[in-house]
Amino acid sequence: MKAMTYRGPYKIRVDEKPEPRIQHPNDAIVRVTRAAVCGSDLHLFHGMMPDTRIGHTFGHEIVGIVEEVGSSVETLNRGDRVMVPFNIYCGSCFFCSRGLFSNCHNVNPNATAVGGIYGYSHTTGGYDGGQAEFVRVPFADVGPSVIPDWLSSEDALMLTDAFSTGYFGAQLGDIAAGDTVVVFGAGPVGLAAARSAWFLGAGRVIVVDHIDYRLEKARTFAFAETIHLSEVADVVLALKKATGYLGADVVIDAVGAESDGSVVQHVTGAKLKMQGGSPVAVNWAIDSARKGGTVSVIGAYGPLGSAVRLGDVVNKGLTLRANQAPVKRQWPRLLEHIQQGLVSPSELLTHRFPLEHIAEAYHVFSSKLDDCIKPLLVVGEE
Repeated sequence: MKAMTYRGPYKIRVDEKPEPRIQHPNDAIVRVTRAAVCGSDLHLFHGMMPDTRIGHTFGHEIVGIVEEVGSSVETLNRGDRVMVPFNIYCGSCFFCSRGLFSNCHNVNPNATAVGGIYGYSHTTGGYDGGQAEFVRVPFADVGPSVIPDWLSSEDALMLTDAFSTGYFGAQLGDIAAGDTVVVFGAGPVGLAAARSAWFLGAGRVIVVDHIDYRLEKARTFAFAETIHLSEVADVVLALKKATGYLGADVVIDAVGAESDGSVVQHVTGAKLKMQGGSPVAVNWAIDSARKGGTVSVIGAYGPLGSAVRLGDVVNKGLTLRANQAPVKRQWPRLLEHIQQGLVSPSELLTHRFPLEHIAEAYHVFSSKLDDCIKPLLVVGEE
């Protein structure tokens, strides 16, 4: 089969790889029809994440058609159109039984923290991802879901990570009616978090970024106020002014490991890999929150330590909440919102590439060319 393979930082290509096979009675093989490139894929592409091995196939946003099922799979049949959450999880361990699917204890040898993730290096289990013609889906009875007939494949694709993660970020903020919510980052996840904040009762939403076209999308898609980083001398001071010098009730870090804003932090965190990523965005979030407020962190960071202002968290009485999204928990409510016409997540998909042109997709997305918000990969026939 054709599959994207990692050849080293900034080097990917499409190669021929063996088709995946059933390895366990509860596996399924899915023929991928649509996939996407995620901002966290760029962390791998840029060499940010440890133990990303040559030949690994990325991709954790997947929809497709069930090609084969193992002998114990009961919920799926050959020919089903399915959406596959980025979490790989068993559904029955201590953490899964509490709805913490992203922290499953049975799918990752490094599961002291995160569980399994498709196509996200061997720190998350080493599973090949879905930027390929076929993908093996473990624990097929608990992960993927059949896509409702009324739901488009592109909307379903956005629920496999980006939009569900943004919604989860807003949930972590524990937003109360009328709250002022600030979102750092106007990429797909940040835009989803900003739009979702309204669903949870926000009275005001402000999005911070440094790219014009992404801020325009924040205004038109997320109905948010915006702050352009290059137009203010001090973004924390600007946010304090905008909130009556109190700070925001809820601040969401949707940027993660490659945030700009401090040369020292960016170089040590994002370039030299001396930290688990640049902590600029999360520190701005801590400083921008009001005393007693909540900071939600859904941006991806590596496993190394980071220079986070923990003292400010303590002294301001902040609640700091973070995790990888347990995607499937968000689906029932999000499906209601989509069916009621309140949101169409696929509006965030701006570019379409065939799998054979995946290197171009990564280049356009990484370099923020042609007003790219999120690239879709057209892999196979639906």
